[in-house]
Amino acid sequence: MGPAPKEGFTVNMKRNPNGGCQARGSSPDGDGSGGFKPRPAPCSTFRLSPAPRCRERSAITGGAPLGWLIGLLVWLTLGSWPLHATTNAVPTVLLVFGAPGDPEFAAQFVEQASLWSQASETAGARKLELGRTPGGTNDLHDLKQQLEAEPKAGLAELWVVLIGHGTFDGKEARFNLRGPDLTVTELASILKPFTRPVAVINTASASGPFLKPLAGPNRIVITATRSGYETSFARFGLELARAAASPVADLDQDGQTSLLESFLHASANVLDFYRTQSRLASEHALIDDNGDGFGTPADWFRGLRATQKAEGKHALDGLRAHQWHLVRSAAETRLTPEQRTRRDRLEVDVASLRDRKAEFTEIEYEARLEILLRELATLYRSSAAVR
Repeated sequence: MGPAPKEGFTVNMKRNPNGGCQARGSSPDGDGSGGFKPRPAPCSTFRLSPAPRCRERSAITGGAPLGWLIGLLVWLTLGSWPLHATTNAVPTVLLVFGAPGDPEFAAQFVEQASLWSQASETAGARKLELGRTPGGTNDLHDLKQQLEAEPKAGLAELWVVLIGHGTFDGKEARFNLRGPDLTVTELASILKPFTRPVAVINTASASGPFLKPLAGPNRIVITATRSGYETSFARFGLELARAAASPVADLDQDGQTSLLESFLHASANVLDFYRTQSRLASEHALIDDNGDGFGTPADWFRGLRATQKAEGKHALDGLRAHQWHLVRSAAETRLTPEQRTRRDRLEVDVASLRDRKAEFTEIEYEARLEILLRELATLYRSSAAVR
């Protein structure tokens, strides 16, 4: 990971009078945060939707005068958005309930599991639970069996949510289960054959070391801590569960809450807790969706876009996680899994082109962008045939 993240930055989005989005950051004086000051931000959503909610100059185009291209996309999209839902690949949510320990912690873990269960049911997802059956003595065996039985390929997302405590002995990080614990090495080995989209969300203490071994293509990894030495009870998990399907966490107000939005909202609430209690934060959540395994903390984001990244050639974290929604909007469910996958790839290409804008002349940049936007428009038009 790059330089140590600055403490004390809260992400908050609000609607401005002109219908755009604005991010606000705040930092208390004297907290060593580097003096973050409130600052406006343009709409940072990556979604090229048929009815864009943000009307400011596009963050996707990098602010180039490309109104006619955007107009083309919107015109084609609005005129051809499908009216009937199509078949969707059903996501699977695997809730892994760890050894609870003290009763006060057990109550929070039960609440987390309940919130994820409710969101899964709302989403129509296939929900699986491990670790809550009375009398269980070897949950690791059951977890291995369940993951080995899961399809390894396809378009259906697999959400693996670890709810409980974690430990780190300086060499190996573990998630505590009834019976033998789950090590990061074991989980990485189990997930190695998977090429389908996978999100691993480890909400336990000392979960940071899970990030790098699990990162990879088509993967999103979230940990409640940035290292194995943050061993205190982590509050992040409950805040993330509360945000997973909450409209309050829908920062870009597109009618659905993405995994990135949930991460940012939960991180902000955790930080607010420690501030209110006048305590030093003992947990710093990270998200990785570009496969480099370094992760990005919430205070490296401005709105929905990361403005800092660890060294390397990988793209910024956040784009893929903002394309993941457990509970999808009505407009999103109208896309087939194939259309959604193609749309997501095109959006990644658009974001990559924007990041490389300085490499091209304005004419070259606009020409390349036009190709991608036309492909997006064609995709939305083709979806009209599936009714």
